Amino acid sequence: MRIEDKDLQYIWHPCSQMKDYEDLPPIVIDHAKGLFLYDIYGNEYLDVVSSWWCNLLGHCHPKINDAIKNQLDQLEHVIFANFSHQPAIQLCEELSQIVPKGLVKFNFSDNGSASVECALKMAFQYQFQTGHPEKKRFLCLSDSYHGETIGALSVGSLDLYAQIYQPMLLDTIRVTAPDCFRCPYGKCRDCCNTECFQFAQQAFEQYAHECCAMIVEPLLQGSAGMRMYPPAYLQKLRQLCDQYDVLLIADEIATGFGRTGKLFACDHAGISPDLMCVSKGLTGGYLPMAITITTQKVFDAFYADYREGKAFMHSHTYSGNPLGCAAALAVQKILREDNILPNAQARAPYLTRILTDRLGDLPYVGEIRHLGLIHAIELVQDQGSKKPFDPGLRVGYQIYQFALKRGLLLRPLGDVLYFNPPLTISEQEMELAVQRCADAIHDFFAC
Repeated sequence: MRIEDKDLQYIWHPCSQMKDYEDLPPIVIDHAKGLFLYDIYGNEYLDVVSSWWCNLLGHCHPKINDAIKNQLDQLEHVIFANFSHQPAIQLCEELSQIVPKGLVKFNFSDNGSASVECALKMAFQYQFQTGHPEKKRFLCLSDSYHGETIGALSVGSLDLYAQIYQPMLLDTIRVTAPDCFRCPYGKCRDCCNTECFQFAQQAFEQYAHECCAMIVEPLLQGSAGMRMYPPAYLQKLRQLCDQYDVLLIADEIATGFGRTGKLFACDHAGISPDLMCVSKGLTGGYLPMAITITTQKVFDAFYADYREGKAFMHSHTYSGNPLGCAAALAVQKILREDNILPNAQARAPYLTRILTDRLGDLPYVGEIRHLGLIHAIELVQDQGSKKPFDPGLRVGYQIYQFALKRGLLLRPLGDVLYFNPPLTISEQEMELAVQRCADAIHDFFAC
């Protein structure tokens, strides 16, 4: 039996219609190096999606490998309640120097969805314990994505993930999100006064008195198709949350650690949230780890004699795992010592230029947008009207298949092709990736 058939005999893959695997069997990867994956047949795939946005510094980075190996011989795991260890302490100390100002307390979990769930519970309990038991609901942006646990799905607004579970979900308030590509005011991303912020203002005026927190993906709504909005929107949202005593939760799981050109997306707006969720790039994509980071003010609302019942009774078995902390410490050291972020910032315009040169004039490219090294190509049926393709055609998925044949790993979001490569991508690798992407697009439309 082929190994692909054994895979299908046992494994239910995530975020997949398994019937698709009848025509496109799983690709079994044997090894990886840098930006390249190699399957068991020797075929290479240029990974410009960072294997679901988490591979920050390339696959099998020798410094991260060594850090994990060294930690493995010392301590692999220990209960994190009433016990601790040096890697976790050091990691929090280092992160405290780079996260937005005022974020000082670190609560560990094991994945992004769990860190969001933790933030929601913290915000709810904070309001209850500071004399606002009426504040029980959450605000979120339309077309948002924050994970796939029940709480995280409740504050997400993408029906693809959440619609079938509606009877199970919390009753949340959805604020119409910015859509700069199809702006209802006829403005553009770089030349507006965030007129669309009126929807947030209206929602706060009507519902803020019963809401404990607002959660956002700052500047970039990833699963919505890499939608990008201006920093001014985030600044206004911070002011609105302060005005109405609503906590601001920044979901930086996808945007943290340099993805947007700055260490955190919030840095573009110069604001600090009340709670911030990080994961994915935290360990360079090596090990599952997440952290919910909050302020002293939020922490103090839980600090009391045990008999008062104010403790945050929330736990994960693998909280603060030493191996994950070792990987995260190695990532921080590489970011500091190897000039990673400045180099990535310097190379980002080159990726913008070659994508625009190769794809910008194609009649089915509606927009090429970018934030740091993150680039998105939105394909449309008609440029003038920005009319999308019929979703049933699965244009993005078909181009994905052509790209695999060309040795490029894309993972389209509907009909939005995107590049979210490791920060270490070179100009030569950019050229190769863009050429393979262009070839795959031409392959599809030539059919």
